[in-house]
Amino acid sequence: MAGPKLGSLTIAAAYIGTVVGAGFASGQEVLQFFTFFGLKGIFALTLAGFLFVFFGRAVLKLGNELQAATYAVIVRHAAGPFLGRIVDGIITFFLFGALTAMAAGAGAIFAEQFGLPKALGSAVMVTASLVTVLSGFHGVVLAISFFVPILLLSVFGICAATLFNFPIDLAAVNRWAETAKPVIPFWPLSAVAYVSYNIVLSIAILAPLGARAAHAGAITRGALWGGLGLFAGALAINLAILTVPSAAAQFEVPMVFIAGRFSPLVQGGYGLVLLAEIYTTAVANLYGFTARVSPIETKRFKKIAFFTAAAAFAASLLGFSTLVRYLYSAVGVAGVLLLGGLTYRIWRRK
Repeated sequence: MAGPKLGSLTIAAAYIGTVVGAGFASGQEVLQFFTFFGLKGIFALTLAGFLFVFFGRAVLKLGNELQAATYAVIVRHAAGPFLGRIVDGIITFFLFGALTAMAAGAGAIFAEQFGLPKALGSAVMVTASLVTVLSGFHGVVLAISFFVPILLLSVFGICAATLFNFPIDLAAVNRWAETAKPVIPFWPLSAVAYVSYNIVLSIAILAPLGARAAHAGAITRGALWGGLGLFAGALAINLAILTVPSAAAQFEVPMVFIAGRFSPLVQGGYGLVLLAEIYTTAVANLYGFTARVSPIETKRFKKIAFFTAAAAFAASLLGFSTLVRYLYSAVGVAGVLLLGGLTYRIWRRK
């Protein structure tokens, strides 16, 4: 593919930046998929980290071998012509739904954290995402990668300060975990579902990212560092929430609550970090959706990107983000089919 070749650090940062959207940075995904298991959640996180490395490398490698401009090539290759079409359709529809959810999420943060109109937050997020996508794939990768160090440093800093000031009470955690009700009651399945869901969302960027990798070593190291970064960030969030799990579980944005235990300034600062991570996901979703329905680097691509952004903004004002929640199960099924197809392809090659 045309464009500059990408090294391992850029690939790793883009991988992390695509996955760590609103759900990750808010702490809500970590809470639902890992923290509810108590100390067993750490085993689940370890498994998820391994799977992120394994399947991240698989997608990147296929993207490179197939020189994939979009994720559709990889989906059809991994899942076959029939199931591939179904998975492709689910992913494409969900990319738009997730973009709408990101716009709505930005509006909620503008209103709840800064006292500004929701419509303003949604408009700012959609506009910033559109401008980035119109700059081309390289601009998308740079924008997504830029905020990764900021997020990880913020998460590690809050985790370290939280553990220093509020140590984890293991007995209290065990008692709380006994009454907690995770969505998926078995921790290994929870780890698989979490990775499945996030690979589905990130494949829109990982596929063309692999096609632009400088060499095979960049793919392997990029997947390794990306997976380890996701594991470390999720572990830090999990440990911070475990210091006060029962209270954090009452909030839609647990990490903002954790940050607020120190000062309103720290809380407001983390709110800005959360906005940045919503932006990285919104950019990935808008690019992935537009690239799927239109050839990249064409006038049609730009027009569809504009109309998609406008439609997402309008839908976010109508509360479309509520509808997206009902799509998670469908995306989970699509993700399991995709991971199964990738595993089968790797096994056949071995």
